[in-house]
Amino acid sequence: MGWVETAGGYAVTLDGTRVLCRNTAGRTLKQVPAKLRDDAEVVRLRQLAEWLERHGRECRSQVDTWLVRSLPVPARLLTQVWPDAAWQGALRDLVVAPVGADGCADTGRAGFLRDADPERGLGIVDLDGDSVRLDAEQVLIPHPVLLDDLDDLREFAAELGVEQGLDQLFREVWPRPDSADGTALEWGAYADAAFEELRHATARAVSYGYRVRGGYAVCALTEDGRALEAAYWLGDDYPESETRTGALEWRTVGGRRVPLGEVGPVAWSEGVRMAALVHAGRVLKNEYDESEEGGTGEL
Repeated sequence: MGWVETAGGYAVTLDGTRVLCRNTAGRTLKQVPAKLRDDAEVVRLRQLAEWLERHGRECRSQVDTWLVRSLPVPARLLTQVWPDAAWQGALRDLVVAPVGADGCADTGRAGFLRDADPERGLGIVDLDGDSVRLDAEQVLIPHPVLLDDLDDLREFAAELGVEQGLDQLFREVWPRPDSADGTALEWGAYADAAFEELRHATARAVSYGYRVRGGYAVCALTEDGRALEAAYWLGDDYPESETRTGALEWRTVGGRRVPLGEVGPVAWSEGVRMAALVHAGRVLKNEYDESEEGGTGEL
């Protein structure tokens, strides 16, 4: 946007979500002068910047929901929101795959989303490096655990200079190990993690966007049309009390625990991702029983 004149010969503008100010000599200042902070134009731009930041978060959250819940997205919807910079920032360079009439995604025709035009459809760079258009009415933004040759895709993305606004290709994935007992109702790999205070564990879960309900960190999921939730026990004592995490489980909307063998690859990966993120903040005890914050955050 252009510069807006304000009091004292100053002018202000918005650069992304940052308010800039220049003086009467035309020099851009490091910050908005204190005497202008309550100026009507400055206040208006700050409110706009706050709205843009909130809108950007909402766009990324919606696209993340499409990815995590394996929800087909109408191509027409993408063409409608594409002109919005926030939507485009969340969608650009994501791998998309056309969905056929049978409801299945054709990952063999997947590519990096580069354009969405109402007349010409979705433009992608396919996995051969060619620019092509998709004529499908719906597309899937595949979870990386569903993508074949994920390492090759990551390497190809680096060669293209792809910078995704949403973690897709470089999202942590956890395939279900062969050692998992398909009849078991819980996965204990992240159980018994110690936290000095329960609120530390719950705050860590919330900081990554998960809800905490009834003592569990909860991640809502949908796979193959079935709604599930992954639930990781944190504890239900006082917020200041010590706690140890429990096992990870998957449940239907009605509360039935799902055997591990019935948990799909996306639901498994996202459930374990949630548990791993919380678990990484645990307190470790060394051989001298001295506490130190656990983990480096690397998963």
